[in-house]
Amino acid sequence: MEKETATGAAATRHDDPWYEAAATGWGGPEDAAGAVVADGRSRSAERRSHSGAEIYLEVQNSPAFREVRRRYRRFVIPAAAAFLLWYLVYVIAATTAHDLMARPVVGALNVAMVAGLGQFLTTFLLTWAYARHARLHRDRAALELRWETQEMTRGNSR
Repeated sequence: MEKETATGAAATRHDDPWYEAAATGWGGPEDAAGAVVADGRSRSAERRSHSGAEIYLEVQNSPAFREVRRRYRRFVIPAAAAFLLWYLVYVIAATTAHDLMARPVVGALNVAMVAGLGQFLTTFLLTWAYARHARLHRDRAALELRWETQEMTRGNSR
C-alpha cells in the first residue's frame, strides 16, 4: 500500500491491479483527479495506453495461456466423458437389468448398492485426480500468467 498526500481513509491506495479494477471510482475525489504513478504518468493516462481488455486479450492470445488451456482440456474432457459414461451405464443398468442389479454380493449388499457406492468413490477419486493434475501440470504456469498480467496492468513489463 502507498500513502498519497491527502487526509483521511480515502487517501490510502492499494497497488493491487485486481483491487483497483474492481473498485474504480470508490476512492473519492482523489481517484477522480487521477493519482500519479511511480514513473510520473497519471493513472488515467496509464489506463488509456493499455486498457484492461487489450492486456487480457494479449494474454489470452499468448502461447503460455494456450498451453495452460490445452493441459486443462486434455484432462477434463476425457475425465468428464468417462465419468458421464460410467454414470449413464449405472442408470441404464439400474432401470433395465433388474436381475443383474439385484444379485447379492455380500449378505444384503447387492450389485446396485456396490455400483451406487462406486459412484461416490469415483467422484472422490476424480476430484483427487483433478487437484493433483492441476497442482502438477497447470498451477505454476497459471500463477506465472497471473503475475505477468498484473505486471502488465501496472505497466512494468513493457
